[in-house]
Amino acid sequence: MKSRETIMRLKRFQVDEKRRRVAQIEMMIADFDRMATDLEREIAMEEQRAGISDKAHFAYPTYARAAMQRRENLQRSAEELKGQLGDARRELEEAFEELKKFEILDDREQARERATEAARDQTELDRIGLAMRGFARA
Repeated sequence: MKSRETIMRLKRFQVDEKRRRVAQIEMMIADFDRMATDLEREIAMEEQRAGISDKAHFAYPTYARAAMQRRENLQRSAEELKGQLGDARRELEEAFEELKKFEILDDREQARERATEAARDQTELDRIGLAMRGFARA
């Protein structure tokens, strides 16, 4: 009984850890996307302020060029995280399926224990009933 409870707790902990990992990666992707959008706005404002939007122009703003590089790096990092997110989601699914298997086994074991206990109780009640019947006849 104790080992079964320990295993169940371990499986639940593993599922929770996988869930936290998925949530963490999703938050990182959202942060990177938000930062990339902010940089996009800053690039547009810098281009508007300088009056130059041609990236090949010799006077294209240096800040806009650097911001574009940072934005591209953020987008690349977000894409890498999306790959990790897929892996983390698969791991979560596997951990959840493993937990479900153990829960089903636990339910079956508990049902078996209840049936055994009920049979034991019924046997005791039958014995008492037979004893009372024998007592009543005498």
